[in-house]
Amino acid sequence: MGRVSRRRFLQGAGLAVFGAVAGAGVARSSIFPLPPSASAATPTPSSTSMAGSPPPDRTFVSTKLSTPHVNVWSSGVTAAGLVFAGPMGHGSNGLILDNSGHPVWMEPTGAGVTDLKVQQYRGMPVLTYWSGKGIGGHGEGAGIIKDTSYKTIAQVSAGGGLRADLHEFRLTANGTALLTAYPTVQYDLSPLGGSAKGYMYDCHVQEVDVATGRVLFDWKASDVIPLVESYVKPSDDSTADGSTAEKAFDPYHVNAVDLRDDGYLVSFRHTHTIYLLNRSGMVVWRLGGKQSDFTIPPGAVFAWQHDVRQRPNGVISLFDNHYKDGTTGQSRGLLLTVDEKNRTAAIKLELARGGHRGNAMGNVQFLDDGHYFVGWGSDPSATEFDAAGNAVFEATNIGSGSYRVYRSTWTAAPSTVPDVAVLPGNGSTMQAYASWNGATEVASWRFLTGSDAGSLAQAVSVKRTGFETTAEVAAASYLAAEALDSRGNVLERSAVIKA
Repeated sequence: MGRVSRRRFLQGAGLAVFGAVAGAGVARSSIFPLPPSASAATPTPSSTSMAGSPPPDRTFVSTKLSTPHVNVWSSGVTAAGLVFAGPMGHGSNGLILDNSGHPVWMEPTGAGVTDLKVQQYRGMPVLTYWSGKGIGGHGEGAGIIKDTSYKTIAQVSAGGGLRADLHEFRLTANGTALLTAYPTVQYDLSPLGGSAKGYMYDCHVQEVDVATGRVLFDWKASDVIPLVESYVKPSDDSTADGSTAEKAFDPYHVNAVDLRDDGYLVSFRHTHTIYLLNRSGMVVWRLGGKQSDFTIPPGAVFAWQHDVRQRPNGVISLFDNHYKDGTTGQSRGLLLTVDEKNRTAAIKLELARGGHRGNAMGNVQFLDDGHYFVGWGSDPSATEFDAAGNAVFEATNIGSGSYRVYRSTWTAAPSTVPDVAVLPGNGSTMQAYASWNGATEVASWRFLTGSDAGSLAQAVSVKRTGFETTAEVAAASYLAAEALDSRGNVLERSAVIKA
């Protein structure tokens, strides 16, 4: 991989438009426009992977939405559910896939999306993501919560005049959301060789009540964490040396927050450290980095990490990027057994696969059947491992990278109606197409035709085939389509179009 800084990898990008009108012809722009040199590591071998450049995006007749042509490979039984990703660089920024790599839902407005996943809110499954604009390796926007009809039921912003950052939007069982923010402040950067009157991003961690917006916890890194814990310096990058507000330096780079009964588990990429904060915001301990309170064997040392999570029985999981900007290192999902009393940490399980290396982003998900799902971040792939760490499923060519990738069960019935289109046939026939963005329960499609829009009859009923289903029907003046479930019940009917 070429020398591409994370800041350049993530900076610049399109704005999200909250409440934008969905429709055909929406311009697509990733919140992370990627330079060619930020291409990912070579995908792992698979029966469906393609050599050379990624395949063309998937396009359709019944909708103008498009998405990367994701390739999949499997060698065993996977956990239940669909795959949730945020492909970067082109196509849909928010994407739900089935096990064949076919889209189930494509974010329809063109909004920038990261961290698309299923969470629980008020005891119900919801679809959540961050949406906004990318700025210098972080973001400014808000968290979005949608119900199972894809209607937005909440939009969560940071408090205190801050804008929520893209790195974390995590719901808790208490009806709150964990957020991060990156305000620019003037600060003495001389401990790291920078200007005494420099500028930097001073990372905040917040817990916000979703229903009221009330801030329950607001912690600022510079109040507690000395700059000298950072592994980066202003001199490393002239575009982020802290000499001006526009070139703000990033000494901390918070990228994950998890709630524990005794406080907050926080990950700083640029200090290679996991911090446990108590409810007052004081550091209880540091795991990793220059001032680690734990003894860590050489093989368990991590760097530039993401997605730090507290797991049962004293296990902490993380995505260990382990390299940055041309340095050496092998990325891996990492499970550590952490003894907080004796201050020791040891490897419980490593999840590595085929040379995957992600110098930015990435995640590790625990699945209900004991499997693990690893998103490789800037390496545009995701791998499912069984309980023993053997790969059983892999998706590649997920755009130019995906901040995180998950597998989750998800049942949805969109509030929109299905899309239908028609192309001419041989004169006596025409080709009908139908799709319903986000619907998970469609088993077959019934195409209806007629000489009058008010009196249509069944022309043909066919099994659903991927996101878009097509069938040849006799030429007629009008066409509609009905989505049917596995018992033949009508879920929804499209508009009637003139053929």
